[in-house]
Amino acid sequence: MVDLSRRAFFRGRPRPKAEKRPPWALPEAGFIDACTRCNACIAACPTHILIAGDGGYPTVDFREGECTFCGDCVTACQPKALVRHDGQPAWPYKAAIGEDCLPRQGVECRVCGDFCDARAIRFAPRLGGSPLPEIDADKCTGCGACVAPCPTVAITISQPAQS
Repeated sequence: MVDLSRRAFFRGRPRPKAEKRPPWALPEAGFIDACTRCNACIAACPTHILIAGDGGYPTVDFREGECTFCGDCVTACQPKALVRHDGQPAWPYKAAIGEDCLPRQGVECRVCGDFCDARAIRFAPRLGGSPLPEIDADKCTGCGACVAPCPTVAITISQPAQS
């Protein structure tokens, strides 16, 4: 098994960043063990959001598009590092909106809501300012459709903190 923290330490990065794996990826240790880095999932992704990340393992990059949860990456994965089970969510990721968001700076913007097919982003009216975006975590699929169109790169997709 590859010890990513040890490898990162020797590369001068003692704390490797948590990478977003493709939908329906096995838990990280199992994913790293199973993935052969063949890039079949990357080639199969119709929205081109899968890229070769640290060590050549596939990771998700929402700068160019969104995940449609089509499952093409799972179908292409011969080593079974990506496994889809009925009723299993694709991943635990959700959108979060940071302080650089234009409405939080007093500027009208609703671009993220326009791109959210799940209608997980709504804009709560407020007196004396632009409506602020709010994310409904129950509706958010973590697809990333809101990331690329954001003019201030204020939206991130990550795993919510456990409470």
